[in-house]
Amino acid sequence: MNADITKMIPFLIPVLILELALIVIALLDLAKRARVTGNSKVLWIIIIVFIQIFGPVAYLMFGRKEDHVDDE
Repeated sequence: MNADITKMIPFLIPVLILELALIVIALLDLAKRARVTGNSKVLWIIIIVFIQIFGPVAYLMFGRKEDHVDDE
């Protein structure tokens, strides 16, 4: 059983790095934004942290509201 896990480590490390990077990027973006879809930052934090890879992707695709800048 232990030998099977050690064979999988080279495949798991990139997935874990990708997951961690997505979580950090999504949380940093969430912290910078004044407005988010649904106006609930706490709910987005829970989704980002606990729904593995799909939570941060969902936030980056659907949760961000673009701040409208007036071109003068």
